[in-house]
Amino acid sequence: MSDTTNDVRATWTGDDDVYDVVIVGAGAAGLSAALVLGRSRRRVAVVGAGEPRNAPAAHMHGFLSRDGMAPGELLAVGRAEVAGYGVDLFENRVDRIDPGFVVGLDGGVVLRTRRVVVATGLRDELPDLPGVRERWGRDVLFCPYCHGYEVRDAPIGVLGTHPGAVQHALLIRQWSHDVVLFTHTLDLGAPERERLAARGVTVADGVIKRLVVAEDRVCGVESVDGRVFPRRAVFVVPRMVPHDTLLTELGCARDENGRVSTDDAGRTSVFGVWAVGNVSDPKALVITAAGQGAAAAFALNLDLVAEDVERAMADHTPAEHGDHSHPAPQLALSD
Repeated sequence: MSDTTNDVRATWTGDDDVYDVVIVGAGAAGLSAALVLGRSRRRVAVVGAGEPRNAPAAHMHGFLSRDGMAPGELLAVGRAEVAGYGVDLFENRVDRIDPGFVVGLDGGVVLRTRRVVVATGLRDELPDLPGVRERWGRDVLFCPYCHGYEVRDAPIGVLGTHPGAVQHALLIRQWSHDVVLFTHTLDLGAPERERLAARGVTVADGVIKRLVVAEDRVCGVESVDGRVFPRRAVFVVPRMVPHDTLLTELGCARDENGRVSTDDAGRTSVFGVWAVGNVSDPKALVITAAGQGAAAAFALNLDLVAEDVERAMADHTPAEHGDHSHPAPQLALSD
C-alpha cells in the first residue's frame, strides 16, 4: 500500500545491533526475501518455528527445477543458501512486534530492526470427518496443480464441505474422467447440477460418514446410509486461516475479503511492515510465494537506500565557498 495509515518506524542511529530487516517466517517466501536482501549486503534475520503449511506432503510440484522435491529439503537448501550470505537464522516463535520495531521471540530474545517482513503463512482448517486429517497431504488433497497429476485418471472424490466445492470439482475434472462430488452439507441448485453434469462430474447426494482407509491409503468414501464409493483420492477445500495476528496487532488494514492488504510488492498500510506469501495471499503456490518474497526484497532494499540517502544528506556538510572537490589522482609516468 503506497499510502500508509500508521507510522511505527524504527528509530535507527546506525547501531550495529539493529537489523535492516527481520523476516518472520522461514518458508519459501521468507527465505527468498532473505536471499535477495543478503545478497544486497543487508543485515537480515529470519525467525521461523519450522512448521510449514505443506509439511504433510511428501513432495511439492510446479516449482521449476525443483519439481518433486520434498518440501523440507527445499527449505533446508534455502536456509543453507541464505546463511552463506550472512543472514542470521533463529528457530523461534515471535511473540510480539512492538512499534519501533522491536521483535520479541520466545525465550526472551529481542531483535531490533528497521523493517519487518511477515511471512507466517496460514493454517488449513479441515472438516471433522474421520480419515480427513489423518490422510491430509497424502491422498486427501486440496491443490490440483500441486497433486492432480499424481492422481490423474484415478477415481477421485470431492467433499462438499465448503461453498467452493462445486468449482473445485469442475476444475479437478481436468485431471480425471471419474470425479464424484459428494454433496454432504451442500444444497445444490439446478444450475449447479447442470454445469456439473455437462462437465462429466457425478453428483452423489447424502451426508458423508467417513473416508475408508485400508493398507495405509484412501480406498473409498462412505455415506451415513452405508453406501461406499470406491475412490483413490479425495479433494477437500479447507477453510484457510492466515497467521496474521502480528500484522493486525500492528494496525495493518484488511481488504474486503478480510485479508491484510498489500500492494504488488508486499507493502502493508503500516510503514515498514511487509507481508508476503500465504499470510496475505492464500492461493499462492510455493513458487508464487518465493516470487513474492523476492519482489518484496527488491522494493525493501530501495526503501532502505532512500532512507540511507536521507540520513547521509542530513549528516553531510557541504563546502561553503568555492569548489573544494578533489581532482582525480594522476599517474606519474616515467621513461
